[in-house]
Amino acid sequence: MKQSQLFIPTLREMPSDAQVISHALLVRAGYVRQVSAGIYAYLPLANRILEKLKTIMREELDKIGAAEFLAPALLSADLWRESGRYNTYGEDLYKLKNRDGSDFILGPTHEETVTALVRNEITSYKKLPMSIYQIQSKYRDEKRPRYGLLRGREFIMKDAYSFHATQESLDETYLDYKHAYEAIFERAGLDFKPIIADAGAMGGKDSQEFMAITLDRSDLNHWLILDKSIQSIDEIPTTVLKDIKVELSKWLIAGEDTVVYSDSGDYSANLEMASSLYQEVVNEVEFAELKKVLTPDAKTIREISHFLKVPVGQTIKSLVYNADGQLVLVLLHGGDELNEVKLKNYLGVDVLEAASEEEVFEKFSAHFGSLGPVGLSEEIRILADREVADIKNAVVGANEDGFHYLNVNLDRDFKVTEFADLRTVKEGEISPDGKGTLKFSRGIEIGHIFKLGTRYTESMGANVLDPNGKAIPIIMGCYGIGVSRLLSAVLEQYARITVEKTFKGDYKFAWSINLPASLAPYDVHLVPIAVKDETTMALTADLQKVLEAKGYSVLIDDRDERAGVKFADSDLIGLPVRVTIGKKAPEGIVELKIRKTGEVIEVSQSELVNTIDSLNK
Repeated sequence: MKQSQLFIPTLREMPSDAQVISHALLVRAGYVRQVSAGIYAYLPLANRILEKLKTIMREELDKIGAAEFLAPALLSADLWRESGRYNTYGEDLYKLKNRDGSDFILGPTHEETVTALVRNEITSYKKLPMSIYQIQSKYRDEKRPRYGLLRGREFIMKDAYSFHATQESLDETYLDYKHAYEAIFERAGLDFKPIIADAGAMGGKDSQEFMAITLDRSDLNHWLILDKSIQSIDEIPTTVLKDIKVELSKWLIAGEDTVVYSDSGDYSANLEMASSLYQEVVNEVEFAELKKVLTPDAKTIREISHFLKVPVGQTIKSLVYNADGQLVLVLLHGGDELNEVKLKNYLGVDVLEAASEEEVFEKFSAHFGSLGPVGLSEEIRILADREVADIKNAVVGANEDGFHYLNVNLDRDFKVTEFADLRTVKEGEISPDGKGTLKFSRGIEIGHIFKLGTRYTESMGANVLDPNGKAIPIIMGCYGIGVSRLLSAVLEQYARITVEKTFKGDYKFAWSINLPASLAPYDVHLVPIAVKDETTMALTADLQKVLEAKGYSVLIDDRDERAGVKFADSDLIGLPVRVTIGKKAPEGIVELKIRKTGEVIEVSQSELVNTIDSLNK
């Protein structure tokens, strides 16, 4: 492919509206262009990467017996009414009417569609299990689309669905998909972690996310690629390093979620689901006398701790939630934060929200900041995090504005209905399996697998006859990969800053891309300097033929531009190998630059292919 004929509209500067580096580089390097808010066109380079990702997915899903199909993106609202999601999905659902006034939606996902297809065609357990998948655009009316492809209104998704007569069958397929996903992301060259996750709006039980890890800006060895003129980072002047660090700090660290993982074990989870090792504290302190004390204008844990001169660890935080219409009091160690996802999952409710000031005052006769568990009616359900049981002679609200109790003790002064793990873990705590301590990092969700169970088949009447002739609801699994999100995740992990030293001794740096060979839109970038020189272009043509004969895809920069412009665009595009055909073209010698390391070597025409082969190995 000739670069002069390829649509790659690179920019000299980073786009001003980008907040994360993947968005900025995708636009600047001519990979994507925004058509409207949250909606992007994938230009030729991006599309080639997407097609490689799709090929990898198809190959791995073929191995586990999943068959590709294609459902419509425009869906009848009637199916979503059957499942109940038409009215509960929220404002992100695109709703529209056809000319006859019938309701339709643009599909954000296809559980209802595939459930209806299977319901109408499969009636016996003998035809199960079955697994199908598709790759297509999905639609979500995001209120604030942002971060480029990471949160858009149209996005490309690989969504798969499996159907089973038994839970054991679902378990086997779920594990097959887990292994397939790991293979897909490994082949894509991503640093990722499979983590315990919340099923969220999808419903069902057992859920695992696959998160692409996004690094902070502290490790310059990761972020910098040094030109051949620079031997090590130590050579770079401190003033230049300071400017580089400022440039790195300009960009937000992408990732919607915090990944919690053990530094020496296999444990990893979404922060919303993460736990740490609970070790009961043996506290032999004698119970002191219960006292009510005046605490004017002290409402927060910090204010109470300061006013009463007691450590935060001796306080109990009291929170009130409305869970499907019922008020629940939740108790936490004063230094902890409630994990609302854990609470919602433990209660098994559909709607969980903080109680209003009016609801609280009606039940407790006090306002927020003075609430506590002492003297409450038995009709109020009291949940407590496990660590509350370890606090002796605690401080709690007295359910009277401006007052607190001192020396409150479990069982003597209040009862707890149930104990559970309800807190948000902290970095540095012991992993729940006892292996290592917990570390935090940001992550981009690139895949998610669910055991949906009968969430959709029961509501939509998708049944089969079991071996005894009894009608049973089909058991489902759901498995998604954000294909367009993968493109952003790759850019986040493979963005680099290239540092060069000029002939005058000045240091320059610029953002560039360092794509893995498995995803690069082309394998080799041929850059002839003198495009009007017959010898140069003849050698370029010969190299192209030899490389393509060996199976390499080649992009030729045949533009009549200065060498500096060509090299800058080459670094920006990020192909794994650049071959410069320059002054030594008459001798059949070219300069080969390895994008990943910045290493530059001269090779003869006859040795070029063997050298690239060895580098790939």
